[in-house]
Amino acid sequence: MITETGTVIALKGEQVWVQTIRQSACESCSARSGCGQRVMASASGGRANQVLVHNAVSARVGDEVTLGINEQALLSASLVVYAVPLLLMVLASIAGHQLSGGEDAGAIAGALAGLAAGFWIGRRLQAGRGDRYQPRLLRVNRIAAGEWA
Repeated sequence: MITETGTVIALKGEQVWVQTIRQSACESCSARSGCGQRVMASASGGRANQVLVHNAVSARVGDEVTLGINEQALLSASLVVYAVPLLLMVLASIAGHQLSGGEDAGAIAGALAGLAAGFWIGRRLQAGRGDRYQPRLLRVNRIAAGEWA
């Protein structure tokens, strides 16, 4: 489970808005010195993000909470989002090049068609997954009271 700490900033029915600042993953990562994500986060001052999640732990406004997302879900989503369009783009580019008799325009057209098809297929593959890719509220960190909820 990949986790991130955030602060509840608003309640909305049975859901809460949680504000996070990307930094905890960078601090514990072994590749932090050569990673572009860390450079981008430091350049933006650790940009704050807000996410709406189901309030499964009865969090209140001002509470520090821990969010989590399944590592396997994140990995499979990354493969679908990046690998499928890239693979289809390369294959369609080769096919377009062969079908056009070696013309570059055919390879370019094939690459664009393959990329578009890859994005469309990726979207369809992830559409039926429900809330698998949504972060979950794991716990309320009650630091002031000296306890973990």
